Amino acid sequence: MFDFLLGYDPVLLALFATLFTWGMTTVGASVVFIFKNIKPVYMNGMLGLAAGIMIAASFWSLLEPAFSIAEEQGFSMPWIPVTAGFLGGTLFIFLIDKILPHLHFGAKREQAEGIKTKWNRSTLLVLAITLHNIPEGMAIGVAFAAISTTSDMSLIMPAVVLAIGMGLQNIPEGAAVSLPLRREGMSQKKAFFWGQFSGFVEVIGGMIGVLTVVAVISILPYALAFSAGAMIYVVIEELIPQAQADGKTDIPTIGAILGFTIMMILDNILG
Repeated sequence: MFDFLLGYDPVLLALFATLFTWGMTTVGASVVFIFKNIKPVYMNGMLGLAAGIMIAASFWSLLEPAFSIAEEQGFSMPWIPVTAGFLGGTLFIFLIDKILPHLHFGAKREQAEGIKTKWNRSTLLVLAITLHNIPEGMAIGVAFAAISTTSDMSLIMPAVVLAIGMGLQNIPEGAAVSLPLRREGMSQKKAFFWGQFSGFVEVIGGMIGVLTVVAVISILPYALAFSAGAMIYVVIEELIPQAQADGKTDIPTIGAILGFTIMMILDNILG
């Protein structure tokens, strides 16, 4: 179905893919022109959905190909580069989480994480979502960089599925930025701008990921696992706790299962 993509530069494909996911973030952010607020139960369900998609994408589109490529590169124990990359990704986001000033929605200003700063509340709220989008963009870039190592569809499909999955989960993420900002008193236009802008970091992350791997293709299994580790860290540290902050876990759990199921079906149909 997507075999025609093999004729294109992986850098260009990664750019198109991340522009697509940014566009989906814009779609989600645009709901601020329709609603000023949304019930927490719906928002929690959407965050759960995003978590489920990211978990499934981490395995089928990143870790599974990482093991296959490590074996093709001659690693007798492919779990070594995959484990190293995975743990490296979690450490990377852990450090960013400790350094980048950010504030989770619903938290008080004094509960801001990262380096202490006098930045206003709105800026810190946007940076919280930006933290989520860094590994997502990198994952897409790395996945499309893998295309340069093959002449068949074995690696193009995981990259396509990953881009579709990230696009789907970016719709609720865009809404998760713009609506709370609107609730904070920001105008519709400004809330929309920052909502969609939070997704632009995926384009930057995607370019960093694809250019790095294309330049040093031998790091591909490490890079795929690195992206998976970063996304799993975000899910466990950020998305799930935020979705369950009010103590009601049923809807976020159902959302996560639904998100995982969507990615499982996509991988089966397209893969």
